[in-house]
Amino acid sequence: MNLRSLRTLSVATAAMLALAACGSEEGDGDAGAGELDLVADGTLTVCSDVPYPPFEDFDESSPSGFTGFDIDIVQAVADGLDLELAVKDSSFDGLQSGLALNAGECDLAASAMTITEERQANLAFSDGYYDSKQSLLVPVGSDVASIADLEGKRVGVQQGTTGEAYTNENASGAEVISFPSDAEMYQAIQAGQVDALLQDLPVNLVHTAGGDFEIVEEFSTEETYGLAMRKDNAALVEAVNGQLSELRDSGAYDDLYEKYFSEAAVDDAAQTSDS
Repeated sequence: MNLRSLRTLSVATAAMLALAACGSEEGDGDAGAGELDLVADGTLTVCSDVPYPPFEDFDESSPSGFTGFDIDIVQAVADGLDLELAVKDSSFDGLQSGLALNAGECDLAASAMTITEERQANLAFSDGYYDSKQSLLVPVGSDVASIADLEGKRVGVQQGTTGEAYTNENASGAEVISFPSDAEMYQAIQAGQVDALLQDLPVNLVHTAGGDFEIVEEFSTEETYGLAMRKDNAALVEAVNGQLSELRDSGAYDDLYEKYFSEAAVDDAAQTSDS
């Protein structure tokens, strides 16, 4: 049931992307790579908090050394702008606060980052490229059946994320424990150090392989991911939106979505994570 619900996100995502495209038709694709203010000439330098499958993960066999939905998206953007792609593993807190971009560490942050008003104060975002839900993961057999059952329980979240904010606002009486990444969160629930994890649905789904953990509740929070850039780099924002529009129009976006979020893809990712 959870896997089917993930597949239905493609419809909402397509609708959202169509609306976003309408808002960015003017000037789409007009900015060439030669006009862009980049950290390194000829290269699109991207920061991402890794691992966070299926959005980003390490992969020594790939040209960039990384893989995932976000990585494929920015690879397509770089290719469309005739740029090389360089990916840096960075902390999410530094990305969502704008510190990494404003310090010149990278040109763009691609890290399953929800567009929020607070983040827009320090960052410029591309058109939205993915709609997400939050979810609650617990061990099979847990007495936690919903967020209402978390009082007195320990809940793992990722620091600086909308999942952390949602938990603080809605998990009354819970002890919220922040971790730097999903890897530490998953290790904590495996070791019994926390009773539940609250974070993005696709990421929690990966942890359901093997039957040890299950998702007991999903939360529709109307979150949309965007690619983040410096507020003063309007040319890059325009160029990135142009490439996202081309991905939509060509059907390449749908192919990438199917690659990572079809039921078969989620099953494969879960099996790999559990092995």
